[in-house]
Amino acid sequence: MIGAADIPADLDDILALASRLADAARVETLPRFRTGIAHDAKSDESPVTAADRAAERVMRDLIEAARPGDGIFGEEFGVSRPDAETVWILDPIDGTKAFITGKPVFGTLIGVVHKGRAIAGVMDGPATGDRWIGGAHRGTIFNGKSTHVRTGSAMSDAWLTATSPEMFAGGNKAKFDALMDAVGYTTFGSECQGYGQLACGWMDMVCEDTLAPYDYAALVPIIEGAGGIITDWTGAPLGFAPGADEKSHSVIAAADTSLHAAAVAILSA
Repeated sequence: MIGAADIPADLDDILALASRLADAARVETLPRFRTGIAHDAKSDESPVTAADRAAERVMRDLIEAARPGDGIFGEEFGVSRPDAETVWILDPIDGTKAFITGKPVFGTLIGVVHKGRAIAGVMDGPATGDRWIGGAHRGTIFNGKSTHVRTGSAMSDAWLTATSPEMFAGGNKAKFDALMDAVGYTTFGSECQGYGQLACGWMDMVCEDTLAPYDYAALVPIIEGAGGIITDWTGAPLGFAPGADEKSHSVIAAADTSLHAAAVAILSA
């Protein structure tokens, strides 16, 4: 957990700007939703649309205007000033496949990392009108009200979610299968909003693999601010630096220490 001394004095300003970015991205994504928008395939064969690019562009422009010394790491347009003390990590549309196919669970992720620690995060759901806001040493806000994870679920009764079973690669698929066997229920197709479900107390765990920092940076303050725990599969803190292995990160988020420890024991075996 980030220490109080590591939180920048202008965190309120950062959170306000993050919300402005989410508003601006929504203007670009929502009018294009369910319009039969065309897409291109990126080098990793994942799809990208004009909405992804337009939303990231407008967010980058707002950051450059308001905080020109900050770094930016976006899914679509890469990295600017990665060595800056404060770096904004952007995923304009998390769940592009859902966006293309008319499913309302896609989201915009805006994370802010200060001295290597995630201090602020916004997850916006343009199609559902939902927004989660998290800040270091602050409670998570969902649609203007405080929200919290539920605790005390037994592993055998727990609800687990992930975006897709196809995201688990190599030996990690067998580990995820073992986790599914240990919990009560598993759902798929939640995209980033599965973490919002966890933060609101509707889900007990989220487990995912082959992620990049822009897939999870915004989610760390949201989960922690709601009382949950989010790490990699070994229980170590998540990293945020861009690199060649961007799509190789694993994430386990849980409502309490008991569920998290049980999940890590399975996933790190």
